Amino acid sequence: MFDVPPRRLLACAAAVVSAVALTACSAGSLGSSEEGGKTAISLLVDNAEATVKTAEQVVKDFTAKNPDITVKVETRPQGTEGDNIVKTRLSTGDMSDVFFYNSGSLFQALKPEQNLVSLDDQSYAGQLDENFKTTVSAGGKLYGSPFGTFMGGAVLYNRKVYERLGLQVPKTWSEFMANNAKIKADGKVAPVIQTYQETWTSQLFILGDFHNISAADPGWADKYTKNQAKYATTPAALEGFQHLQDVHDAGYLNKDFASAKYEDGQRMLALGEGAHYPMLTAAIANIAINNADKVNDIGLFALPGDDAASNGLTVWAPAGAYIPTSTSGAKLDAAKKLLAFIASPDGCTSQAKATPPTGPFAVEGCDLPADVPQSIKDMQPYIDKPGGSSLALEFLSPVKGPSLEQICVEVGSGIRKAPDGAALYDRDVEKQAQQLGLPGW
Repeated sequence: MFDVPPRRLLACAAAVVSAVALTACSAGSLGSSEEGGKTAISLLVDNAEATVKTAEQVVKDFTAKNPDITVKVETRPQGTEGDNIVKTRLSTGDMSDVFFYNSGSLFQALKPEQNLVSLDDQSYAGQLDENFKTTVSAGGKLYGSPFGTFMGGAVLYNRKVYERLGLQVPKTWSEFMANNAKIKADGKVAPVIQTYQETWTSQLFILGDFHNISAADPGWADKYTKNQAKYATTPAALEGFQHLQDVHDAGYLNKDFASAKYEDGQRMLALGEGAHYPMLTAAIANIAINNADKVNDIGLFALPGDDAASNGLTVWAPAGAYIPTSTSGAKLDAAKKLLAFIASPDGCTSQAKATPPTGPFAVEGCDLPADVPQSIKDMQPYIDKPGGSSLALEFLSPVKGPSLEQICVEVGSGIRKAPDGAALYDRDVEKQAQQLGLPGW
């Protein structure tokens, strides 16, 4: 859905914490499939430091278990340049034997039924999280193995503040606002942290609220894509904008919300200067570096809606590992083995060894390391509970608008009312939807 804003949101978060932010790529395939009696394959990844580090660790552990296979890690640019390279190389049949790329709407743009090898016959297919499978499937067939972990869009909160004031984790918006009122009355910390100097951080009350929209109307994403549903005219969708307005109007924000930056928000939360920070779980990696002794003072809960019974977490799915149809013969067999390893407990362990997880894995049997921060552990029950999590809208719809973050800042700063902000964003997405040639626009 919000392919551009959330993609930018994820990219910004990932750039700061070196989280895995996959896009598209360049480089060349190996010429021969045999090197010294071994099957040689190539793996294309983006050039983000964390991506390369994780890929190299996975390859090291995979080839230790499969000494008859060698894997050459190749890199390509991130962003739009990389997207175009991936599409070009797929269309010309010149793609590496395996490549990592986004899941969701960007995956769909690769024409997977034409360009990728189906993985439905692989033994691990039944062990993959259903939310993830949705993001790497087309025409009823599975095409990707998960690389990385889920990321949550939620409320990060200071557990020490909660303990001191005897607060309980809220499951409804009214309970959340009641907690904020108690925190404000205490007078020691800001109830809600916002960091509008970096405008992308303003979007979580909207983007992280999609589980509540989906719970109210499971078919909303499809209607939205077909121009049959709007933010301004769907009560459950309008609530995210209203929540932005509510926390501002109630005086619950940190005094410097207009000038504070992302790193300020993390510091305030870690040091207990603010109680709540609506944010992606990628922020935890930064806090673990800069305030290591405080990282387990931070917990996580899903952005609450109106119904406690349907309370759940909005998640960003891992990227995918894919095999192009140009891979064949012994290389194809080796490539399938690599994807099977990635989607195994050993593969998950290998990834966690290289970079700290930002959320649960998408593979059954893959447990988080015991030393993972408390806030990341707090995500697991939502993932494990049937109906306890929903994909972010960008994984379900290509409809996007470039101005969401600016609109959120206006609503969250008291400059624009929530209904007006929602209506403005509805207009903002129209041009992009028309450019995509979507029916109904």
